[in-house]
Amino acid sequence: MKPRTLILAAVLMMTTQNYLFSQDKLNIKFGKVEASDFDLSKFTIDSGANAVVIADIGDSYFEGNNKGWFSLVFKRQTRVKILNKNGFDAADVYIPLYYNKDSREEAGNLKGTTYNLENGKVVSASLDKKSVFQDKLDRNHNAAKFTLPAIKEGSLIEYTYTIRSEFYFNLQPWSFQGRYPVLWSEYEVSIPSIFDFVFLSQGFQKFDISEASNRANNYMIRESGGTGAGSAFTFSSNDGIHRWVMKNVPALKEESFTSTIQNHIDKVEFQLATVMVPQQAPENYMGNWAKLSEKLMKDEDFGETLDKDNNWMNDDMKTILQGASDSKEKMYRIYAWVRDHFTCTDHSGKYLSNPLKTVFKNKNGNVADINLLLTAMLRYEKLEAYPVILSTRHHGYTHPVYPLINRYNYVICQVVADNQNYYLDATDPNLGFGHLSSDCYNGLARVITPDLAAPVDFSPDSITESRLTSVFLFKEKNPGELSGKFSSKLGYYESLNLRGKVKEKGEQQYFKDLAAANSEMELVNLKLDSLKIPEVPIQETYEFKMKNEGDVAYINPMLGEGIKENWFKAADRLYPVEMPYTLDETYIFSMEIPEGYELEEIPKSARVSMTEGKGIFEYLIAKDDQNIRLRSRLQLKKATFSRDDYQELREFFSYVVKKHQEQIVLKKKK
Repeated sequence: MKPRTLILAAVLMMTTQNYLFSQDKLNIKFGKVEASDFDLSKFTIDSGANAVVIADIGDSYFEGNNKGWFSLVFKRQTRVKILNKNGFDAADVYIPLYYNKDSREEAGNLKGTTYNLENGKVVSASLDKKSVFQDKLDRNHNAAKFTLPAIKEGSLIEYTYTIRSEFYFNLQPWSFQGRYPVLWSEYEVSIPSIFDFVFLSQGFQKFDISEASNRANNYMIRESGGTGAGSAFTFSSNDGIHRWVMKNVPALKEESFTSTIQNHIDKVEFQLATVMVPQQAPENYMGNWAKLSEKLMKDEDFGETLDKDNNWMNDDMKTILQGASDSKEKMYRIYAWVRDHFTCTDHSGKYLSNPLKTVFKNKNGNVADINLLLTAMLRYEKLEAYPVILSTRHHGYTHPVYPLINRYNYVICQVVADNQNYYLDATDPNLGFGHLSSDCYNGLARVITPDLAAPVDFSPDSITESRLTSVFLFKEKNPGELSGKFSSKLGYYESLNLRGKVKEKGEQQYFKDLAAANSEMELVNLKLDSLKIPEVPIQETYEFKMKNEGDVAYINPMLGEGIKENWFKAADRLYPVEMPYTLDETYIFSMEIPEGYELEEIPKSARVSMTEGKGIFEYLIAKDDQNIRLRSRLQLKKATFSRDDYQELREFFSYVVKKHQEQIVLKKKK
């Protein structure tokens, strides 16, 4: 088959209008730029944009090869205008490539040009192919990287490349959206009838064009005969043609409380499901979870060595477990030893980077190295332990049905004792036994056994970050003076972060920073309880003194513990709100009215609730002649809120901030 060009047939019909976006075709001639092409005033572009993608066009199709089968061809052509210096990184191009021990993808026909307008004339600078570099990413992926030359504010850049691949299953995905606004993004795929792909799409933008059609095609397939004569045959196909176009796509914008923007980017992906060779039974390529689990457990870089020839750990295991009386203690000892003696060099990975024995010797490795070693050590002691694959929040969602292994980037360990499952991650020295970082709570994970990949749901809705804070103020003999006691039982993840800070800077420095942040008070007897017990939350306590000498005293009863600004400032939001956990924060305040003062004004009690009880806020305050008491409680019973919930959530937090800023007013007695 003669390779088709990208969807640029309309190039032959160029008009005097340089950028003509007709109803369904793009008229731009790549490789030829005129002075008028620099003018984008006819387009409406986000005023905050640093660059704009004028056109991004991709095309994937199959062709017969000389190995008796099909190859995939992917072509891409992109034109971008750099608006200011903050858009210079648009000239940094990254091309992901797949490889294995038998073959590798290469970026061929690579061309790149920078165009600048100087004294009304277009001056071009071409990419030197010697400046194209290769980066190895993991055992199946690397990347070609280059930066286009002679970049200035106002430059136009273009680049094009072709990937010819023997991996016929690796039909290239396409993202219609990126860090810069896109005026025209187009992708077309042509698939022979022999292949059945599942199409996976996501995002919130609607396609301006979405077309599907069929076209008869003939593929010439040849096979070398070695030293003898080869053979050739023609395969006739009714190709499926799919074309998508999005116009005027806004730039991706990071928003607070988003697990990863990649979960919401407008894109299409493909997964090979079946190959249907005529007169043969269809061959299932997607497989199922049972097959994938079996494959992983036989993989030498994953499960094969968990039980194989591990006697080299025998002497160390005797030392680690000396005096351990039961299975639970053995589990804890092994976990704590790995956690405390190994350094994680990469918190992303699902395959071993070195043999387990080497990892054991070096005392470092990626997350898979450390947690697969932990699994092997537990199994060595005849404990029921299995590896678990998951995708962290920053990596993106897994698919609830299809066994798409590339959606996973992390390995933890499941160990079973007394019919209870414990999930362990030994890569963080501050994590307690049975705890995972909040980044692991990202939906469905899979427990890998020799014949089953059992689903387990690590939903952020299943964990609650609870905090209980108490403040008591006592009057002193001198007018206006108060002494106080502060006590706060932190949430688990707040405690995790605090342990990291203290380990980095020291406990005394933490206390100094705390005192500096509360400079209006004198802090004494500062303590952090349970700091070195990672399984339990930290209790923070201190005593303090306050003094007011004016005729009027203003006291915020939250004493700096309230929510000071709305977490959701944007008027609108494109994506769901994805918090790492649910919340339950309670604050109790009790105050004796200081000597020489009387109460002038007090905030009002309030209770508000979101629909269906998704969020509840209580602010209950009471007084008598000598005392003021407050109880504030904020609960979010969901971690994830839809776009439709956003305005209500924003208004809810706006009210919380308002109440937490209100003050008690005292006036000096006459």
